[in-house]
Formats: sequence, structure tokens, C-alpha cells
Amino acid sequence: MSAFNRFKKHFLVAFLAAGLMFGATTTSHAVDFKAQGEWLVGFGLGNANLQGGKGTPKDDIFSASQRIRLQLDAVASENLSGTVFFEIGTSDWGNAEEGGALGADGTIVKVKNAYLDWVVPETDLKIRMGLQAFALPNFAGGSAIMDGDVAAVTGSYKFNDNVGLTAFWMRPVNDNFAGSNNPRKNMTDRHYLDNIDFFGISVPLTFEGVELTPWAMYGMIGRNSLSWENDTSDGTLQYTLFSAVPGQESPTRGFGHGGRAYSDAFFFGLPINVTALDPVNIEFDFNYGYVSGVGRYDVRDYKNRLDKRADTRREGWLVKALVEYKMDWGVPGIFGWYSSGDDGNVKNGSERMPSISGSGNFTSFMGAAGADWWADYSKGWFYEKCMSYAGTWGVGLQVRDMTFLEDLSHTFRVAYWGGTNSPDMVKYVSYSSAGLSSDNNSFDGPYLTTNDGLVEFNLDNSYQIYENLAVNLDLGYIINCMDRGTWARRWTKGNADGPGLSKHDAWKAQLTFAYTF
Repeated sequence: MSAFNRFKKHFLVAFLAAGLMFGATTTSHAVDFKAQGEWLVGFGLGNANLQGGKGTPKDDIFSASQRIRLQLDAVASENLSGTVFFEIGTSDWGNAEEGGALGADGTIVKVKNAYLDWVVPETDLKIRMGLQAFALPNFAGGSAIMDGDVAAVTGSYKFNDNVGLTAFWMRPVNDNFAGSNNPRKNMTDRHYLDNIDFFGISVPLTFEGVELTPWAMYGMIGRNSLSWENDTSDGTLQYTLFSAVPGQESPTRGFGHGGRAYSDAFFFGLPINVTALDPVNIEFDFNYGYVSGVGRYDVRDYKNRLDKRADTRREGWLVKALVEYKMDWGVPGIFGWYSSGDDGNVKNGSERMPSISGSGNFTSFMGAAGADWWADYSKGWFYEKCMSYAGTWGVGLQVRDMTFLEDLSHTFRVAYWGGTNSPDMVKYVSYSSAGLSSDNNSFDGPYLTTNDGLVEFNLDNSYQIYENLAVNLDLGYIINCMDRGTWARRWTKGNADGPGLSKHDAWKAQLTFAYTF
């Protein structure tokens, strides 16, 4: 190589390096990076099994775990930013699969959110697109239909100080179907008709002393989206969107047999918050949901030892409310809810309200989805992802944010849970999942009949050690008032699976250290 060629090569390398350095320098000045996060370390004792019997699982009563969440925002301006949200954990100490065992080399880093925020030029229209935390409008008791992480596009616009509009499209499931050789299906291609899409609008209305946000959402559910042959579909959705009896085989074995490409889903809600009577605060929420049937599936009648064909159709409603009175030392209040329940006939589907990823939060033990993010002992349904209050009713008293000493606060609750499902349904519930066992597969709340009840107590305490470090002590107890006779009668004499119901109370005591920045 000639001296000139060597000089030219070195010059080009130096030029490109300088360009990269210059570009990096200008980018770093143009974009402001902001970090925030949360470290949680928890220790807990508890027993979450409310029902026992033959083969009832034995769970550890003690657990220690940790979770880290880190959010990084790249802010170019008030009109453009990007966010990525990582989660490390949850890691149960000693668990090899979760990276908590000796060596601590588990692959447990997850992308929880990753989205782009931008404003349409020369307008006030705000757009968010990507993996994001998404909640349908709600006030009392949290969203019973959807509050979770999902891939979505949302657009928000404010016409004035009183009226706004939000439109969205979200896709919770797609491209998980591996194909099928089932001759009863019209289509067997991989990734065909396996999407679930929801489209909706909400209208936030804000007036002096009153806020309300009517909303509506339509969904289309592909017949292969939650199919039995689906490799990685969300098992929770099979039980919360469609008719499914706890403990029975997933209804999706029947999907696609009805010949319909898509089933329809429709939801609407009306949350209202009244603050005009301050110091009285009133919250109200009404929800309705409908999902059309997309085939039938077999359910076992354990009492009569025969199979019946059940419809996947599901339709129901929920109303919930909260009334509080603000005082200097705390906020006492009363809350309650009522939801439609199954009528006892599996041939006409389910009368419980369907949901996607509900996150009810009236109470902090049974009545809150994901309230205990780490406990090994908590394998019951009330630690699953969805709490929709479907098929239940309840009433409770609470005093929240009590403060008698500086930096120390308390919240006390007592609530009674009842059921709205017909007692005739118990004959379809498998023994290992009767009522409230650790194997209960209702996934959206306890399966209670009109003869059953539960009493829940919560005492949640928080002490602010430093500005960014708090220690929380949460205590909970559930008195099991399920009707032994109702559940025992579903078994014929001599049935190898029964008979009867072994009831247990549930309890927990957990200590959590939370560092946030």
C-alpha cells in the first residue's frame, strides 16, 4: 500500500471517529436522561390455603424475596420522550430458577414497559405507543376489567378544561398459535386468527366538584388466540374472558369448532367522583362486559358422574362504591360492591362479568390483585394477576392514613365477602379447586356461592425511615365462612374424589423495605 493510500485510510478513520464523537456529544446535549426506580426486599409468614382435602398442597409459611424496578426516560423536549422500564425479579431467596440460589446467576431481567411519547406538531394531541401500563378509567376499588402492562397505542386530547377525549388500541395476544392438525378446524396455519385486539374511547369530564369518565371498548378475539394448541397464550385470559368453571379443563379446547373466525367482546363503564361535599368524598363505578361464545367445551358433573357441554359465552356486570370523610387524624370510610353471578346452568355460559387483567384494590389481602408480590406461601388465586370481584358481593369499613406519630401511618379494614353464584354450580367444581384452594383456577377472584362467606381483616402500617426509604408491616386474616354442607352435597356417596370440604382460615404477616428514587 502506498504512503498516500495509507494516509487516506487513516484520515477516513479519524474523520469517522470524529464524526461519531461529535454526534454523540450533540445527542447527549439534546436528550436529557432521567432515572427512577424501586428496590423492594420482603420477608413474610403466612398460610393462604382456605380449603383443603385429599392432595391439598402444602406451602411454605415463610418466604424472603426481592424485586428491583428501574425506569429510564430519554427526554428530548416536552413534546418527545422515550421510556424503558426494567424489572429484576421477583427473586425468591434460595430459588435457582429465579436467580435467588447460591451463585445468583438467574436470567430474570425483564422489560416491563418500553414506549414512546410524542405530541402531534401544532396540536395538543398526545400519543403514547409501545409496551405500557394501561388502566381503564375507574374510581372506587380500582379497575375490575383492565389494569396491566400491554402493547398499545393511545391518543389523548383536551378540548378545554372540562372535556377531553382518549382513544386507544391494544393487542394483548398475537402470533402464539403453533398450528393445528385438528380436522375440526377450518384453518390450521401457524399464526392464523390468533390475535386479540381491543379498541376503545373514553371521555373525561371535569366540573367543579364532580369528575366522570364514561368509556366503551370493543374487542375481537381470534378463534386460535387462546386455542388448546397455542404454545404461549395467556392462561389467565382463558378463564377471565370466557365461561370457565374453576378446576375444570380450559374451555379453549372447544375454540374454533363453532366455525366463527372471531368472537366479539364489548365493555363499558361509568366511574364518578364527587368532591363537592368536601370533606366528604364519594366514588362510584359501574362496569358491564360481554364476550360472545366461540364454541362449546366439556365440563364434568361430579355429583352425577357425567359430562355436559358448556357454552363459552360470558356476560355480567359490577357496581362498586366508596364514601369517605376526611379528618385530621385519618380518613374513615365505607365501601361495597355487587357483581352478577352464575345461574347454575352451564349450557347458557357464564353470568359473571368477564375481564382482561382486573386489579381491584378495596382490601390488601384477598381483595387486591398482586398485593403480595413475592410470598411463596401465597399460591392461592388472590395472588394471581386478576381481581375482578366477579360472582361476589361485599361491604367493608376502613380507616386509612391514620397518623398519631410523625412518619408513621396506619390503615385498618374489615370486609365481608359473599357470593352471587348459584349453589348448583358446585357440582362442576373439581375437588382440588373447591371454593378457595391453592389450585383454584377462577383467576379473577374467589368462587363463592350464595351460601358462602368470608371475613377479611387488614392492618397495614408504614414508617418512613428516610425520605426515600420506608418499612411496611402488613397484617391480614381471613375467617372462612364457606358453607360445608353446600360443597359436600356435590359429591355422591362413595365418590373417590370426595366427599366434603376441609376449611381453613388464611393469614399473613409481611415486612417490606422499600427504597424509591
